Amino acid sequence: MFTGIVAAIGKIESVQPLAGGLEAGVRLHVNAGGLPLADVALGDSIAINGACMTVVEKTADSFVVDVSRESLNCTVGLDTTTEVNLEKALTLAERLGGHLVSGHVDGLGVVRKFEAVGESWELVIEAPHDLAKYLAFKGSIVVNGVSLTVNRVTDIGSGEQLVCQFSINLIPHTIAMTTLKHLKPGAKVNLEIDLIARYVERMLSVTQTAN
Repeated sequence: MFTGIVAAIGKIESVQPLAGGLEAGVRLHVNAGGLPLADVALGDSIAINGACMTVVEKTADSFVVDVSRESLNCTVGLDTTTEVNLEKALTLAERLGGHLVSGHVDGLGVVRKFEAVGESWELVIEAPHDLAKYLAFKGSIVVNGVSLTVNRVTDIGSGEQLVCQFSINLIPHTIAMTTLKHLKPGAKVNLEIDLIARYVERMLSVTQTAN
């Protein structure tokens, strides 16, 4: 589990295909930036842009993870050399500054707007149809590993054509401490819905089926 509070900005320094052809995944060599690795052991989890990955090798300032083809198909930003948001797995002794995050990407959003508004920035993202029901005013959402609060939700269309646009306010600290500063309209982002919303939806669906 994670909190969605980015601990450091790292960089994927190399992407190497794993043995197995096109259906295989890749091995990432990641510079940890300012993320302390002294307490990280092989087999521990680190979230990279919101996707939970297992450390298979490490040095004092870098680590290596293997990313499956399934993970590559469900995420963005894990197949190229670029800056990434990093967070080590949560321990029970730490403050929960964001919200409970599993590190499992639920879908890809598309940035529709990213503009300065006074001293802050407004980020508008279009979520896929199947995630719309999980987004709510003042609810939580994870964008590229960053725990954020939804300020506005707008449903567009209906039925299978329904898309959901949600707006987020980014304060200067968030801009400075994460890779969200690099977003542009049209960019894809990793989204993880709120854990509580996931369970509420499951409970409601079971109840409706029973009735």
